[in-house]
Amino acid sequence: MIAAVSCSTANPFLAEWDTPYGIPDFTKIQEKHYIPAIQAGIAQQESEIQAIIDNQDAPTFENVVEAYERSGAILDRVSMVLFNISESDATESLQKIVEEALPLVSVHSDNIFMNPDFFKKVDALFQNIDNLGLNQEQKMVLKNLHNSFVKNGIALGEAEQARMREINLELSSLSNTFGNNLLAENNAFAEEFGVSISEYGEAMAATEDRATREKMFKAYSSRGNNDNEYDNKELMVKMMALRIEKANLLGYENPAQMILADKMAGNPETVDSFLASIMAPAVAKAKEEIADMQVFMDEDIKAGLLPAGSKIEPWDWAYYTEKVRKAKYALDEEQTKPYFKMENVRQGVFDLTTKLWGLQYEKLENIPVYHADVEGFKVTDADGSLIGVILTDYFPRSTKRGGAWMTNFVNQEIVDGVEVRPVIVNVGNFAKPTADKPSLLTLDQVETLFHEYGHALHGLLTQCTYKSVSGTSVARDFVELPSQIMENWAFQKEVLASYARHYETGEVIPDELVAKIEAAGTFNQGFMTTELAAASILDMKWHELTSAEGLDPMAFEAQACAEMGLIDEIIPRYRSTYFAHIFSGGYSAGYYSYLWAEVLDKDAFELFMEKGIFDKETAKSFRENVLEKGGSDEPMDLYRRFRGADPDSGALLRGRGL
Repeated sequence: MIAAVSCSTANPFLAEWDTPYGIPDFTKIQEKHYIPAIQAGIAQQESEIQAIIDNQDAPTFENVVEAYERSGAILDRVSMVLFNISESDATESLQKIVEEALPLVSVHSDNIFMNPDFFKKVDALFQNIDNLGLNQEQKMVLKNLHNSFVKNGIALGEAEQARMREINLELSSLSNTFGNNLLAENNAFAEEFGVSISEYGEAMAATEDRATREKMFKAYSSRGNNDNEYDNKELMVKMMALRIEKANLLGYENPAQMILADKMAGNPETVDSFLASIMAPAVAKAKEEIADMQVFMDEDIKAGLLPAGSKIEPWDWAYYTEKVRKAKYALDEEQTKPYFKMENVRQGVFDLTTKLWGLQYEKLENIPVYHADVEGFKVTDADGSLIGVILTDYFPRSTKRGGAWMTNFVNQEIVDGVEVRPVIVNVGNFAKPTADKPSLLTLDQVETLFHEYGHALHGLLTQCTYKSVSGTSVARDFVELPSQIMENWAFQKEVLASYARHYETGEVIPDELVAKIEAAGTFNQGFMTTELAAASILDMKWHELTSAEGLDPMAFEAQACAEMGLIDEIIPRYRSTYFAHIFSGGYSAGYYSYLWAEVLDKDAFELFMEKGIFDKETAKSFRENVLEKGGSDEPMDLYRRFRGADPDSGALLRGRGL
């Protein structure tokens, strides 16, 4: 148990932060503050909801839905700090705090969404939604709130609700343990090979010794599957059994049906068909890429470097891909990296948003941050008005999970006519600067930085009244549109000219090298699309299960890969035991979203290509119809207003050269 502190202003979570732009007061937050603040926040929101229930006036949107939206300020404040920091700086002591906090929050959430008296008022409004004079944002807020009750089993009997509570509590704990196990496995990998998880791809491409590559590959691809204290196999089976039981309680055959019911795709069949249409051409292209690589492997066989009959294996792909890239396009990552200093790439994405929307940036000094690597920037609109604050946290550490992501420390909303502007953070795992070399990014990492800043723009530019639909609070299969469309600008010649400068000489990236990057734009897309589609299908296979009894998770994965037509030379982007997106993140039955949204982003960028990549009117339309709207309207309606038509499904395959 974490030591308690007095619930007074001594606890920084119990008062508004007197900090620039509402940035959390990280300098005052101590670990001892978290649990008391969560307890105080729960008590506060319980009181606020009881006041909604006790109100004798007839239910209205204002005294029920809006009152709920404005409740829980303390809990929001502490939760956004605790759970965000636990992803980016998860010390052992903080992990223990999260373990204590999760059941408190889970029980509190169930208490809200299984409260029949509260639901009675919400349901009365929902049943009359079209006659309340609500705007579209208000309708979406009411619809989402009502759905939260339904998905938490408000219609279930007492015994079923009690079981639902148990399931939610256990799933919360198991998900957290999965993530902690993976962090430990990632750190063990880094310790063994001297290579962080984020540097794995580069290392595999650069390692000439095949035995070493094989060893690294097998260690990387067996994370969470080592029959040690950090093994995730049993956790996964337990989680799936619980997810299936939860879906059954709510009247669904499997978790995928339950999850997709309120997404753009609507049902598993639509997703399965969509992924199958991508997998077939992707695998066909990957087989062509294998043939290209085998030519170079055969040369190594002739040179006596490899035994006769050697064939491309998964651990060979990155290494021989680089040989093919150099031969076909004379393009070498070691040529490009000096032009992609992290700070310059970040400035490049800033400059792009200035061209598109007039955004301005100011480096913030002497602001509270949660780690020394974090930098902050004030973002203002063309008219000087405050947009928000973007924090960047780009370097790896042993307490940070792998990958890259965006999240909020402060949500945008309008309260009593006063607008609260957001505080956003982009997190990554790029190579940390050394004494003689800055952080230099690979082409993939450049795309990643642009991608995550697309999420940041979604969070920064939002113009909603209610926090539950602001920013990235949208359907999972729509949320990747703003992020992925930004990738399309990263290597445009005009954009590169603004930021791609040699870190030593200041030389702008030469036209010859830009041409090589452009020519290689669809290079290796067979592999990249196959591994992404395979992970998406694997996710769906897991969540289309109707029983987990007697399940052997690795045998299940192998069968799923065989059924989807995955070739032996490629594994899914994430194997099950380290698939954090679906077992400890929010992408369960949702990893397809990256490909689904790519149809939208490629189709949307074709409009920019037609009108001009810096076209002000097109940019204005995208901002007003997508970025500003958050989840305040139906996703496809937002997209149609921007594009003027339904998305062209062929845009994805065209964009990937398939």
